[in-house]
Amino acid sequence: MTKALSDRTELQSLFNANWSLIDNRDAISKEFKFKSFQKAWGWMTEIALCAEKLDHHPEWSNTYNRVQVVLTTHSCDGLSDLDIKLAKLMDEAAN
Repeated sequence: MTKALSDRTELQSLFNANWSLIDNRDAISKEFKFKSFQKAWGWMTEIALCAEKLDHHPEWSNTYNRVQVVLTTHSCDGLSDLDIKLAKLMDEAAN
């Protein structure tokens, strides 16, 4: 079982990168915008491979060139280090 995030100071760097907490839920979210549907889908494919390696999967949806992402760890009912790691990977891949 994954442990809940104990040090929330790492969240500040994510907030600076436009991630936000979701009201009434221990989760973070961000919308990524790409130049085209193809770019958005390519990014999702890259992240899907990373997520599979981490065994940590995002809640996400895609509409044309936008991808809305929610990260939380269901096994600990809240945020964990896996969420921080995956969020950073998403940001790196989007840049």
